[in-house]
Amino acid sequence: MKKLFEKLSDREREVLASLITQYIASADPVGSRLIANKFMTDLSSATIRNTLQDLEEQGLLKQPHTSAGRVPTDLGYRFYVDFLLQPEELSQEIKDEIKSKILKEGQGINEILGQTCRVLSDITKQLGVTMAPKFDAGILKRFELIPIAEDRLMAVVVVRSGLARSVIIEIEAAVSDSILTELEQVLNERLTGLTLGEIRKTVVQRLADVSGHGKLLNLLIDSKDNIWTESEDSGLHLSGAGQLVTKPEFASQEKLSELLKVMENGKILSDFLNQQEEEGLLITIGNESKFSEVLNCSLVTSSYRVGNIKGTVGIIGPTRMPYSQLVSVVEYTARTISETLSGLNKNDRRLN
Repeated sequence: MKKLFEKLSDREREVLASLITQYIASADPVGSRLIANKFMTDLSSATIRNTLQDLEEQGLLKQPHTSAGRVPTDLGYRFYVDFLLQPEELSQEIKDEIKSKILKEGQGINEILGQTCRVLSDITKQLGVTMAPKFDAGILKRFELIPIAEDRLMAVVVVRSGLARSVIIEIEAAVSDSILTELEQVLNERLTGLTLGEIRKTVVQRLADVSGHGKLLNLLIDSKDNIWTESEDSGLHLSGAGQLVTKPEFASQEKLSELLKVMENGKILSDFLNQQEEEGLLITIGNESKFSEVLNCSLVTSSYRVGNIKGTVGIIGPTRMPYSQLVSVVEYTARTISETLSGLNKNDRRLN
């Protein structure tokens, strides 16, 4: 890609940027005359037409119909995002809106992330998406067993970042407070300081020689996948489907159906987001995704951190999206989430 950038002339880069800017705004194929009249008044329509032809031959543009103007290809968008994009400076009004809606008092993490999702959708007019921090890398700070009924306990897992999650466990009969306290102590002595992933893989061996707690200990061991593991789409929030269905890209019933499939099946999107290892901002355009359901879409996401565990915020929309604004919104939102959740470390905040 860098070689292609170096190969293009300044005129070709300017024509490409002008065409993508116009196409993002209008959703209509862009012709040479429009570029000449609106963006590059010092050049003739014929000169720009030749430049467009050159860009098409290099795979950056395509012509939907012979007589139509041109539109960007996925490669053209990638070139634009990597080399020509100028992130937009967010207004103080937008920053205040993001902060005020994320920083509401008395919210748990899921509530904060759900609200963040709605804010992203409202501001960007795309589909907002957030994922809660993945606990697998979290280091256990303490484990609690809390009786909530005669036949049920709440197992609370608190990691060092201050985040917590809880799981309800059904038991055969009530257990005394003293037994729960003893078992908590044993579990904390054996497991504190390990990541939840390590605990899930080795808890049977680590508790093999513990005696005196009978069925309850066996129940906790048997429930290890529920206590120490999240479901594949755990913590996924989506908001703003109505923003997308009105866009021209989804006028096709087939494309709309594919999009709805993503929203209905959280596993598709969770799998996609969970495979992204890079920190910070990530833009995935069209066919760069391995998931066929989002081939017509772009995803602009950014990771946020709470201690040593991370989550994701972002937006999903058609490849024709205003990247210059969206990257700024997503990055600012991710920073705000990191600051908000990291500031809550002194008080355990639960996902459930």
